[in-house]
Amino acid sequence: MNATAPRSGRTAIVALAATLAIQMFTSLAATAPAVLAPELAREMGVAPQWIGVFVGLIYVGAMLARIASPGFIARYGAIRVSQVCVLLCAAGILVVGLMPASLTGLLAAAAIVIGLGYGPITPASSQVLARTTPAAQMALMFSIKQTGVPAGAALAGALLPVAALLVGWRTTMAAVGFAGLFVAIAAQPSRRLLDTDRTAGNAFSFKDIVARLKLVARTPALAELAVLSFAYAAVQVCLSSFLVVFLHDALGWSLVASGLALTFATVGGVLGRLFWGAIADNVLAPRRTLSVIGLVAGACGIAMAFASPAWPAWVVLPLAALFGATAIGWNGVQLSELARRAPPGHAGSITGAAGFVTFSGVVVGPPIFAALSAWTQGYRTGYLVMAAVSLTAASALHYRTRRGAGGAPVRH
Repeated sequence: MNATAPRSGRTAIVALAATLAIQMFTSLAATAPAVLAPELAREMGVAPQWIGVFVGLIYVGAMLARIASPGFIARYGAIRVSQVCVLLCAAGILVVGLMPASLTGLLAAAAIVIGLGYGPITPASSQVLARTTPAAQMALMFSIKQTGVPAGAALAGALLPVAALLVGWRTTMAAVGFAGLFVAIAAQPSRRLLDTDRTAGNAFSFKDIVARLKLVARTPALAELAVLSFAYAAVQVCLSSFLVVFLHDALGWSLVASGLALTFATVGGVLGRLFWGAIADNVLAPRRTLSVIGLVAGACGIAMAFASPAWPAWVVLPLAALFGATAIGWNGVQLSELARRAPPGHAGSITGAAGFVTFSGVVVGPPIFAALSAWTQGYRTGYLVMAAVSLTAASALHYRTRRGAGGAPVRH
């Protein structure tokens, strides 16, 4: 079928609701192991900061799945692909929750399965929203959808530590896994309305993958957005993956209080995505908005590096919220700009190709942060390095923008 979803109010609302719910669950599933890392590490007999390796493996799977996903999205539809992805995330979480402590090797396989489910969600949702969203609301609508990422992480930080204390971390993980089945079923009614642009052909082609990567690489505006996302994504995932462990181990906070701080950061990310989306649509150009976001996130990283047990919660929690509003708040603006500059009808494929670069940053960020933490026996160096990455990327984009880089949407 080649029909295009109309840009009607009802269709846009259904598209936003479906993609937001799916994004929230997959984010919750990807964040759950990091939130429960102290309990999981204690039972498995490993240092909690090595959750960074687990997170890195999640994004290895996500990186590979994202670059391969556009063909599947085109053939089977964005919602159908998203449903399968939700089930993959649920399966991986169930493996983590149900595996015996003696089979820790299964953690690696579970991480990759979660990543295979997480990776295609953004290209799929971008394909839907690009067809259904009015052009003047593009940045805001993409930002609203992308609030699903921090919202899912916020739910994880607020609910999972309490649930783990009440029923144990394994039962908590199992409950998250079974919730995925409900989400996949609930998305089915939206498929008839939204999966109207399916096309015949191969679902997977190395030639197409290479062509998409080349298109991004040879188009300056797309390449710059992809490289920026590499840096910003590394900072974002290090914030969400290590905040609980940092506060619990270095500052002596309880697991519940540490989870609450992650909730502050991720709620800040939700509000930040809405705020920055509105700013990019109405006040500053998207590229300038992205530069401001990175500069503020870098400053927050420096401040977090010097946090100590003497700092009161009323200082740390607002800092975490501001850090989240920037380090987690950039995605909607960047994705809307990718969609705006993509060839017509190819928002999903361009997002997938650029997302390969994004997830490369996510793959390398947490292991580097974990290695720095183990090497220095602390977290300060890791936060300072992440701050430097954010400041450098933001400054480079600002310089390129002042020189007039970036251009019109790509045309074939």
